[in-house]
Amino acid sequence: MKRFFTTLFFLGVAIASFAQLSPEMEAYLRSNPRRAAGVIHAYEFSPIKDTPAPAGFKPFYISHYGRHGSRSHSSDKPYVLLRNCLQTAKEEGILTQSGDSLLTCAIQMIGLHNGMDGRLTPRGAREHELIAQRMYKRYSRVFKRGEVHVISSDVPRCLVSMAAFTSSLRACKRDLPITWDCGVVYQRVITLNSPKAIKQKGYDDSHSSLTDIPIDTSAIYSRFFTDTRRGRQLTGKPKHFISAIFNLARFTEAYDIEDNRYSFLPWEAVETAYARHALQSYLSYCNSVPYGDEALSEVGVLADMMVKKADEAIAGAPVAADLIFGHDLPFMCLCSFLGLEGFGYPRLTAEEAYSSWPGAKLCTFASNLQMIFYKNRKGDVLVKFLVNEQETPVPEIDSFSGPYYRWDDVKRYIENK
Repeated sequence: MKRFFTTLFFLGVAIASFAQLSPEMEAYLRSNPRRAAGVIHAYEFSPIKDTPAPAGFKPFYISHYGRHGSRSHSSDKPYVLLRNCLQTAKEEGILTQSGDSLLTCAIQMIGLHNGMDGRLTPRGAREHELIAQRMYKRYSRVFKRGEVHVISSDVPRCLVSMAAFTSSLRACKRDLPITWDCGVVYQRVITLNSPKAIKQKGYDDSHSSLTDIPIDTSAIYSRFFTDTRRGRQLTGKPKHFISAIFNLARFTEAYDIEDNRYSFLPWEAVETAYARHALQSYLSYCNSVPYGDEALSEVGVLADMMVKKADEAIAGAPVAADLIFGHDLPFMCLCSFLGLEGFGYPRLTAEEAYSSWPGAKLCTFASNLQMIFYKNRKGDVLVKFLVNEQETPVPEIDSFSGPYYRWDDVKRYIENK
């Protein structure tokens, strides 16, 4: 039965002269400030609930797309900016105690980054090891027979994520046959995401009057400098200074730093930065009202490849699982193309997405889509969708039972796309 999407995150949309976070979304962020990192948030595992499969159906195959785990920033420029301006302020004797603490954090992050842009951190590898362990424990029946076929983006953080995941699977079953592959043909397909024109529109909308919420920069500068006028001279544009602090806070979690570095900024600045990033992600890569059809125009090729591999397994190919390791943008586009709740349905306007789209829950480091296939003795095939290991409905498809869908219905839905 088709279900109307009614999770708490999409309630209470408040739209004034500019968009505001819904009370539910604000409470979600405040309960764990690390979620303000959005798509940079480390993987957050929630307890698993498995709805029993319909009578006679047993799992036999898994199709998986996983984003790489927690990584370093793509550049250490934010940390260097902070170190340089704060160090000069310290030498001039105008740094506050908070400013000195921020300087120490910036120096620490430069050391941890170590010139390795976009590098998978130990936490990122651990995220995939644990996901693999849970997959095996949950669906050990699938791995009794057949091979595991793995392909990956050729970006190092994806390759290391793949290695961590499959090594963990092999530790669960030492004789598990696994093949690994990557290359230019696979790279073209598994990295497909939104067209550049849509990305630009998403960026423009997320930096428009909709998100132009005033921030008291004077209060921010007074936290770090006893002479705020000189502080502004040292940091350059306030938005660059604030962005550098926000990015420092976002990436500390990737290094297992427990301290809440968002406390360097007033909450309204953190909240606004989070919502802007989330809005850009939703408009650029999900099934939004203004751009959804265009944003998803290319990722169907990736979906078709996964359908083909699943059909081969259904036809009797000796494959237990097909695992793909890639990036966040294709992950969001793929989940949207498949009509999964939160990504593809319901379709939100820009105002609704800014207020309530829970990007910090749906797309984090190590986010994953698992399609679990079941069949009975008659050869009927059902599929269940898991997003971040949680049962996730496809509201536009009639379910066979609960979160289980007829594979033929899913294929028809994909073909009609």
